[in-house]
Amino acid sequence: MAASDIRSTTILALRHRGAIVMAGDGQVTLGQAVMKRGARKVRRLHGGRILAGFAGASADAFTLFDKFEAKLDQHNGNLTRAAVELAKDWRTDRILRRLEALLLTASRDALLVISGSGDIIEPDEPVTAIGSGGPYALAAARALMAHSELAPRAIAEEAMKIAASICIYTNDQVVIESLEA
Repeated sequence: MAASDIRSTTILALRHRGAIVMAGDGQVTLGQAVMKRGARKVRRLHGGRILAGFAGASADAFTLFDKFEAKLDQHNGNLTRAAVELAKDWRTDRILRRLEALLLTASRDALLVISGSGDIIEPDEPVTAIGSGGPYALAAARALMAHSELAPRAIAEEAMKIAASICIYTNDQVVIESLEA
């Protein structure tokens, strides 16, 4: 699934001043209707050392969280190795390749976007986002990181507020997780 195909949610991750922060909104839509405002789309995995968030179909994302956590356990928390193995399975397994979601993952060492087409993308900058509100949150976070003295968590909060004010598939019920220095 291409990032442009997902018309739901906003997940933002950034590395700034020694902290890793991931934020996700809580809106779940079905067609044109808001079905839920307070979904939790960002989780701590592998003993709290890995952050992961999803955009796309909820049931598919829960399946991917389980598979990803198993890969993390299998590879002793090595985010990159677990991501590669998940992407391989996701791309080649007949059942998994039908899943419609993107995962955004973060550890102390990496920020990665994982897709079902086998893509594992590590952004050039220490900030990335997925979902329909991702471009708005990404632009806001980049500007705030470069031109403000806000703390990393506050940057994520403000960037998500901006995305929620623009994207109809994103709301202001934000969950934020962080890995502090």
